[in-house]
Amino acid sequence: MIKGMIFAAGLGTRLRPLTDSMPKAMVEVGGRPMLRRVIDKLVAAGVGEIVVNVHHFADQIKDYLAAEADGIGARVVVADESRQLLDTGGGLLAAAEWLDDAEAIVVHNADILSDASLDLMLAYHDYRGGVATLLIDPLRESSRRLLFDSGLRLRGRINLKTGEVTPPGLEAEGLERAAFGGIHVVSPKIFGQLAGYASHTGSEVFSITDFYAWMSDTLEVSGYVAERPSLWFDVGRPESLAEARQIIQPA
Repeated sequence: MIKGMIFAAGLGTRLRPLTDSMPKAMVEVGGRPMLRRVIDKLVAAGVGEIVVNVHHFADQIKDYLAAEADGIGARVVVADESRQLLDTGGGLLAAAEWLDDAEAIVVHNADILSDASLDLMLAYHDYRGGVATLLIDPLRESSRRLLFDSGLRLRGRINLKTGEVTPPGLEAEGLERAAFGGIHVVSPKIFGQLAGYASHTGSEVFSITDFYAWMSDTLEVSGYVAERPSLWFDVGRPESLAEARQIIQPA
């Protein structure tokens, strides 16, 4: 079975004051919560079970999922991070008990709205046979760029503001640069690597992109460039929310 993980635990600080009273994932775009839009996208791609992590106003998400359970079309499990926010890498690792028997896992930020085909991305991931496949955009501006070789294998990351390269010592010259799109497909074998990384760093709280960058020497991680034209919004700021609401209208 293909399974999914939706990161819905973030604090949504950039969307205040909206998120002073609700979780970012429940903010509506086109008449529906962003969380529901992502759930529907995963279900349409054949995802049969979805883990949603929660932290900020966790009960609102739990209540919504309980009320909508019969109409979702997939089993939904809540990973409750109310006691401690684990970040994306730690959150994925904490959900291993529900995901480690999957054929593949679609991992999706709740605040990313995109028309990139998950079916094509899953097929590409299967073709590459690696640990993870990341949605990337070589044209979108971002202060942090992932670095890929000519075969679109991840080699590291560069911070354009500071010039810092991860892993240290990586020669960034000649590598392709691309922004990460907040959607990835991973193999369940990633959980052993995540556990090893958490043990090495001494913390269960860590970013998935930090993990990818630091482990790029040993992990088979590929970039996937979506077909164009492609709709893509990171609905994390008031201006991007306003833009998304202009383009995505109620059905």
